[in-house]
Amino acid sequence: MAEDKKQGAMHVDIELVRQLAAVLDETQLTEIEVEDGERRVRVARTVTAAPAMQYAPAAAAPAPVTAAAPAVAEAAAPAAAAANAVKSPMVGTAYLKPNPEAKVFVSVGDKVAAGDTLLIIEAMKVMNPIQAPAAGTVKAILIENGQPVEFDQALVVVE
Repeated sequence: MAEDKKQGAMHVDIELVRQLAAVLDETQLTEIEVEDGERRVRVARTVTAAPAMQYAPAAAAPAPVTAAAPAVAEAAAPAAAAANAVKSPMVGTAYLKPNPEAKVFVSVGDKVAAGDTLLIIEAMKVMNPIQAPAAGTVKAILIENGQPVEFDQALVVVE
């Protein structure tokens, strides 16, 4: 052993390395380091994560096309819509239907009561209902079924 130290060789405790690797697996850590006097052991692993869902930037709602609309009306329309819009409380995927075969929760022109489900947002495998904050009429639906949404993004206009 003294001869190994003279040549700079280090004795590796394989059982300790296995125990540290087990701790990594149990705790989902990517790296652990322990120190005992002059001896220091670091065990790390590279994590190959599943491809992360990439969110496309939220597309702006298309402005209604009218031949002779004044510029002032076009500028006021998005501001009015945003003021009365129900906004996303989280990042996720928005669904306008409870399942692919079902009809949509609401359509433009529908009257809704406070607490009625307007859509659902899936976040981390949990379906979160987005409810109408007050009674009113659905004036616009600003997203499409299955569209990724961002936090605070306008979803539905209820007036």
